[in-house]
Amino acid sequence: MGMFSESVDVLCTPAGQPLELRWAGRHYMVCAEPSRWYERRQWWAEESRAPLGSGPGLVDHEIWRVQVRDDTRTGVTGDGGPGDGGQPLTLDLTRHIGSGRWRLLRIHDALQPKTA
Repeated sequence: MGMFSESVDVLCTPAGQPLELRWAGRHYMVCAEPSRWYERRQWWAEESRAPLGSGPGLVDHEIWRVQVRDDTRTGVTGDGGPGDGGQPLTLDLTRHIGSGRWRLLRIHDALQPKTA
């Protein structure tokens, strides 16, 4: 599993659930029910102090695991590689509560194309 942090554009349902996203010049559609959970973050390593009343978003990260298919019409490879809408890709996304910005945290290896 690759872990990093990269900005992504996410379009959500009215309830706030990811529906589609743009990442690395490609458009992806969510193709399975996403799941959401919260993870603790080491806020004390990033902030000098916790402002009063700033608990949500400071202590926990909102994480969404989504399965997406590449909806980009160009670059179709047919081999499960980039541009192939046939193979789902599992991603973990996080949304910053204060700004509403989304970041890609993880790409799961289990569904990445295998090489011989």
